[in-house]
Amino acid sequence: MTEGKRLVIGLDAGPRKDWNTASLVREALAGAAEAGAETRLYRLYDLEYKGCCSCFACKRKEHYLEGVCALKDGLSPVLEALRGASGFVTGSPVFIGDVTACLRAFWERYVFSNLNYDRDNPSVMAKGPAGVVIYAMNIRRDMIPEMGYDALFRSHAAFLGRLNGAFVEQIFACDTLQFSDYSKYHAPMFDEALKLKSRAEDFPRDLAAARAAGARLAAA
Repeated sequence: MTEGKRLVIGLDAGPRKDWNTASLVREALAGAAEAGAETRLYRLYDLEYKGCCSCFACKRKEHYLEGVCALKDGLSPVLEALRGASGFVTGSPVFIGDVTACLRAFWERYVFSNLNYDRDNPSVMAKGPAGVVIYAMNIRRDMIPEMGYDALFRSHAAFLGRLNGAFVEQIFACDTLQFSDYSKYHAPMFDEALKLKSRAEDFPRDLAAARAAGARLAAA
């Protein structure tokens, strides 16, 4: 990391390298870079790792690993980078009512190893990194309460907030384009014209929101 510069870590938890989630995370990092931060991007789908194995090494008194997950695998360099970061951006599509499995596994490892079983001091971090969480989803924004996603997103903000971060901001990119050509897929419930309209009109606003959030993150 360049001396004197803030570091913002980007975590792309989407499976496609050049689609909605990837574009949104890159845009947020671009905003952070414009605001003077050093940025680093990790694609979680490219890494070999698993979720928490409940070993509790991070909680053992005799060799207390403060904020360090004892598992050593492809996620270890990411967790180490986050220890020196002032902010992070995570982006994920919503699959079957939640973030992708790789982001959930990351959160298990990152959040749990930094939590205290202490009512007065919930985190081993004196001050955790600020965060932006970006969700890309196929549903319209007005369907978020109907699908129960509002409670889900509040729970995400709550457990990330326990890490004593400056803030956790959430961005919702809704009614996203799933396919570049709907005629090639069996998806009769979707109107391709309306999807393309949303892509042309709404997605640029989502990208702009991600960029602005990245800039705020760098300044937090």
